[in-house]
Amino acid sequence: MQEAKVIRSLSALAHEARLRVFRALVVAGPEGLTPSALAERLGIAPNALSFHLKELFHADLVTQERQGRNVLYRAAFPVMNDLLAYLTENCCQGAVCTDDAVASCEC
Repeated sequence: MQEAKVIRSLSALAHEARLRVFRALVVAGPEGLTPSALAERLGIAPNALSFHLKELFHADLVTQERQGRNVLYRAAFPVMNDLLAYLTENCCQGAVCTDDAVASCEC
């Protein structure tokens, strides 16, 4: 993962509402959530949520898929796993620090 992409991802997550949105999408898994479900679940105003989803989308942390009149948002698990791998790549002076099953999500 390139440093510029890491910085963009971490910057997008460095906001309380965006972090909450991203975590909710991770919990939702591959099924994802609609903006209305996210707004209701997190208590975020729809216009503010739209802004935060756009920021996460531009950072490649979420995907969006149109389903009829709705847009479904999902966490981009490969990008999330790449970010985690980048952050832990050289931990513990090159020794294995985590169990691979815990370090990545197969969603």
